[in-house]
Amino acid sequence: MSSKKARIMVFRLKEVIYTLIFVALGVLFIFLLVHMFTSGGDAETSGGVYTPGIYTSTLTVGSQTVDVEVTVDANHINAIRLVNLSESVTTMYPLMEPAMEDLASQILASQSTENLAIPESQKFTANALLQAIEDALAKAR
Repeated sequence: MSSKKARIMVFRLKEVIYTLIFVALGVLFIFLLVHMFTSGGDAETSGGVYTPGIYTSTLTVGSQTVDVEVTVDANHINAIRLVNLSESVTTMYPLMEPAMEDLASQILASQSTENLAIPESQKFTANALLQAIEDALAKAR
């Protein structure tokens, strides 16, 4: 009879070991899920999306350069403007300033560079300016 009890104990010991392993894996999985989803919100609560400051990106227009300046605080884009804009650039590219004003107002309203309404007449100018804005925002992150 002792051999039967030994077999039953070994069989049940395997079940207990397997159960403990699955429980440990389940707890580890839950811990990883909780850690993964709670660490995403830490950026906003512990410091924000951006490092506050003024960030610039250079845009080459013909042989001239224009700086796009983006001002941010911890969680918001506060201002976007063109700096070092010469008269020759405004003369040669008259859509530069209106395109920037339009983009800046949309970005400041939505706080995002996604899903912007770009008029067909300003498509190329606005896309170049948008790329410079995104480069400056990448520096701020």
